[in-house]
Amino acid sequence: MEFSGTLILAGLILALLWLWSMKNRRKYPLPPGPTGLPLIGNLLQVDKHVPFKSMLKLSEKYGPVMTLHLGWQRVVVLVGYDTVKEALVDQADDFVGRGPVALLLKVTKGYGLAISNGDRWRQLRRFTLTTLRDFGMGRKGMEEWIQEESFACVFLSSPAAPFDPRFLLSCTVSNVICCLVFGQRFSYDDERFLSLLKIISEILKFALFVPIINPDKKKKKKKNPQNYILAPSDYFPQMYNEVKKFIMTKIQEHMETINPSVPRDYIDCFLTRLSQVGL
Repeated sequence: MEFSGTLILAGLILALLWLWSMKNRRKYPLPPGPTGLPLIGNLLQVDKHVPFKSMLKLSEKYGPVMTLHLGWQRVVVLVGYDTVKEALVDQADDFVGRGPVALLLKVTKGYGLAISNGDRWRQLRRFTLTTLRDFGMGRKGMEEWIQEESFACVFLSSPAAPFDPRFLLSCTVSNVICCLVFGQRFSYDDERFLSLLKIISEILKFALFVPIINPDKKKKKKKNPQNYILAPSDYFPQMYNEVKKFIMTKIQEHMETINPSVPRDYIDCFLTRLSQVGL
């Protein structure tokens, strides 16, 4: 009986190894890289706390351009300033695309500056940059917002004693973004503001973990795995709905008070643009 169990286990292991080799059969040449284990790939070779150090060490053997497997996801890693500059600056048009992440695709439906690709991304990026410049990005208007947050940050951290800056930095950056998007800043002790920051932090931790285990692989004549991915709305329905409700409330407030000739923030500009194109 024990011998039969051993045979079954060995058969399952061999089957997994065969599936792994078939899945990773290269249809086109890829950069060199370490051999990964079934299911987990090279995750054990990457320090989750300081992954860049692991990448640097591996690049000493495999070069500045190498292939890694993070779970089921095959990725090409660029190491070093010159390599990254050549790809993202000198050949920016060829490397502008974003890899499909099933979890984010499920949440955003492929829309948004951070996840979209192609012409949709170019149009949204152009509109966003124009809008941000109109609101002072790179000019004195934006500088005043940042200075206001800096003063608040200095005031709250004034006691001459060690402190953890993460909370203040998170509030500072978030408030600058809120000024741009919602036309409003929040007090650092505002309960709703703090609750939203905590929720977004938890959702991001979740999002950074799940796509590694469940990458989106769209292939012809095959089911789309993103339909089987659990999004934040599945794991944290209350948290997700709270963030969504806050954003939708702000959008509704803007729709009721908007003056197209005097835009107050990014939402006003976006709503005005939608009406101009008939949406």
